[in-house]
Amino acid sequence: MKKENAYKSLVVRGQVVKSIAGHDRDDFQVVLEVSPPYVTVCDGKRRSLSKPKRKKLLHIAATKTVLDEENLQNDRRIRTALRELGGEEES
Repeated sequence: MKKENAYKSLVVRGQVVKSIAGHDRDDFQVVLEVSPPYVTVCDGKRRSLSKPKRKKLLHIAATKTVLDEENLQNDRRIRTALRELGGEEES
């Protein structure tokens, strides 16, 4: 339980995370909801807002980027924000 509480303080709604396990490994996603030991994430493409993915906190790596609520309104804005982040990470 202590480990889950530590992760909860690191992850917030709108935060960009990188998947480190599963079929979506190495993909960037946005956190929609935090309910330890799980988070609900989407990427706006394979996992849309209408069908988000539930992942364990241990299977994601948090980044320092947090998107504002305006960018969480629809799949297009999420895709655009994640694409911009991916371009910065590769440089």
